[in-house]
Amino acid sequence: MELERGRPGTRTRAVAAPAPPTTRTLPRDTAWVLVQAGFDARREHEVESRFTTANGFVGVRGSLFEGSAASAPATFLAGVFTTPPGAASVPELFVAPDWTRVRLGVGGRELSLAQGETLEHVRRLDLRDEVLARVWRQRDRAGRIVKVEEQRAASIVDRGLLLQSIAVTSENSGVRISFEEDPLGALAGALIVAPGHDGGGVWTFSLRVPGTETVVALALASTLRGAQEPVASVREGAWRRRWDVDAEVEGTHRLDRFVAFATSRDHADPARAARESVERALARGFAAALGEHVRASRARWKRLGAELDGHEPDLRALRFAEHSLLASANPDDDRVSIGARGLTGSSYKGHVFWDTEIYVVPFFALTDPPVARTLLAYRHHTLPAARARAAENGFRGALYAWESAADGRDTTPPFALAPDGEVVPILSGRLEHHISADVAYAIWTYWQATGDDAFLIDQGAEIILETARFWASRGALEGDGRFHFRNVIGPDEYHERVDDDAFTNGMAQWNLERGAEVSDLLASRWPDRRRGLAARIGLKDDEPRTWRDLARATYTGFDPRTGLIEQFQGFFGLEEVAFADHRTRRVPVDFLLGRERTARSKVVKQPDVLMLVALLWDRFPQAVREANYRYYKPRTSDGSSLSPPIHALLAARLGEGEAALASFEQTVAIDLEDTMGNSAGGVHVGAQGGLWQAVVLGFAGVRLIERGLAFAPALPARWSALRFPLVWHGLRIHVAIERDPPTIELASSGEGAILIALEEGEVQLLRAGARHVARRGRSGWGAWEEKPHET
Repeated sequence: MELERGRPGTRTRAVAAPAPPTTRTLPRDTAWVLVQAGFDARREHEVESRFTTANGFVGVRGSLFEGSAASAPATFLAGVFTTPPGAASVPELFVAPDWTRVRLGVGGRELSLAQGETLEHVRRLDLRDEVLARVWRQRDRAGRIVKVEEQRAASIVDRGLLLQSIAVTSENSGVRISFEEDPLGALAGALIVAPGHDGGGVWTFSLRVPGTETVVALALASTLRGAQEPVASVREGAWRRRWDVDAEVEGTHRLDRFVAFATSRDHADPARAARESVERALARGFAAALGEHVRASRARWKRLGAELDGHEPDLRALRFAEHSLLASANPDDDRVSIGARGLTGSSYKGHVFWDTEIYVVPFFALTDPPVARTLLAYRHHTLPAARARAAENGFRGALYAWESAADGRDTTPPFALAPDGEVVPILSGRLEHHISADVAYAIWTYWQATGDDAFLIDQGAEIILETARFWASRGALEGDGRFHFRNVIGPDEYHERVDDDAFTNGMAQWNLERGAEVSDLLASRWPDRRRGLAARIGLKDDEPRTWRDLARATYTGFDPRTGLIEQFQGFFGLEEVAFADHRTRRVPVDFLLGRERTARSKVVKQPDVLMLVALLWDRFPQAVREANYRYYKPRTSDGSSLSPPIHALLAARLGEGEAALASFEQTVAIDLEDTMGNSAGGVHVGAQGGLWQAVVLGFAGVRLIERGLAFAPALPARWSALRFPLVWHGLRIHVAIERDPPTIELASSGEGAILIALEEGEVQLLRAGARHVARRGRSGWGAWEEKPHET
């Protein structure tokens, strides 16, 4: 629709409006819907994080479109970083203009929650359709009641496209209503490269990201429904549009908005790309554009979604976890990864940590492998920076950044402010080196799950070899004949500059072994490719043999008398501190005890030894797993959101059902109840990935074994069934687990066979493309029975 330049105040009489799309029927299954009733300014920032709409390319916080003093609106674009001025500044996600902002006027006064009486205010995030809806009924000071319905979505069909609809109904009187768009708001004019209006109803704005050469283009078009002649006026000197209409009683006017972002990272002419995206949506119409997104979302859930029976809050939490993961990943861009808070908030400045490889990649590797591959390709693109970082620190191979942004250089801030105002140096960027082994672990896990030889040959092998080379140079073979890693930080960041951290040493040992194994694998299966890779990276023939020797010599801290692994040298001699009373507090234990006392104590921030057990499960006898869980779990303060899901996974595998469920609930509450008090900075994507792992790798007991899968289900008492999809080497497998009687059913598609083990028993070869059922009796699991596919 072409928009005319008119005088502000031009009026249009109301006619019958089409039903606003916000009246779309919500799912009868309330486990699909996240609801926030009322408005609490103190909690608004956490609500905005939780109700973000995102598609992996763009994320829009769920802030109020009309704005409020409590709002923190933000639109983030994956991979687009800016560096604020200042010597100690590091890159952070660029905040795009608040395109959602629309001012509503009723009877000449701006409508807001702060004026008059709020009769109803509800936000609903439909996880199935990936649509955020809002219903707001306000009585103004003159007694006029207005109903506002909004919905917004970030399209997964066209990832640059955002959709917003605002419908206004006057319930008890005729009144003049105005809509005013202000897409640039208070944005500094110096950032605007080229604003424009093409005469066809589409505006475009090109903005240069401060401190970079990156250009972000925004295109916007709007249509007003329910009026005879929609009129737009552009105020002189500002890029704004305003509609003024006379609404009759029960007359509804709906503003449909089409917005698209494009960047110079992806397009030679981002303004044109954004405009074309909007024009395509305009040509289809709002309902059609939204409908395409909804159909794609429902199809994705049908393909990837897990289900459980027996407890609706748990099912809703599981769906929210999967929603958070899916909203964070862009399968079309392998130059970006997922930051610690995804595209939902500004905490950690959008930086990428080990969270992605250890907590997020397993979900995609086992359900949607192409997405996992794009996330791991980011690590290959940033391999040059990892090599440079190793060299800068006097090592060989590749040392990945603890925090990274667009190009892989380390972006860890040099210091932080403690809650008491103390300036604390951040040493993790210098010493938390296990990140290199974490990346290698994720690559190996992906290859095990998918058999993607092309990725291993082209990208993965190079990373595994270069990280193994790093560890060989990072440690030292000392007089006791052991290979030691000194002056490191493990996942337990309460203890810095320690020697022989259990997780670091264990993962380094694993990485050295895999490096040698990958070298042999390439030599036996793809000798020409191995020769080419070795020549390119300067790999000597004796290096893999040395890696094996160093792995065998690596110090482990294992005490065969007790079965315990010492977290680092000297840990067992530290002070015992009782801190059970601190678990319900939002203040970190290290603040309550003080940093110095915490460092002298056995208080653990998050699993270290237990993280090693979780990742390298098959390396440890059951007695060792149990002994370390009993020792370290009570000493762990869960000072990180990454902690509870690992405890849930381990407890489920160890048969500690009540403890597993308690840690599962603790994980759920992190973002859905803001129990850590920091969800305002964004959803904890790693914790959401960990929650999925607690369900599938913990309660269902799924493990990758050589050439197959193992299952060891232990469902909580309140779950009667659990169903989820898996993808293994291209075979799609639907898993259904019943609690009573204990039953596992596998229905697979495709051709070939797969090795399946139940608990730690015998492995059976099952034919793909069939349905197999196993039942558990008093003596254990019976043999798999092949059944006909159900119709």
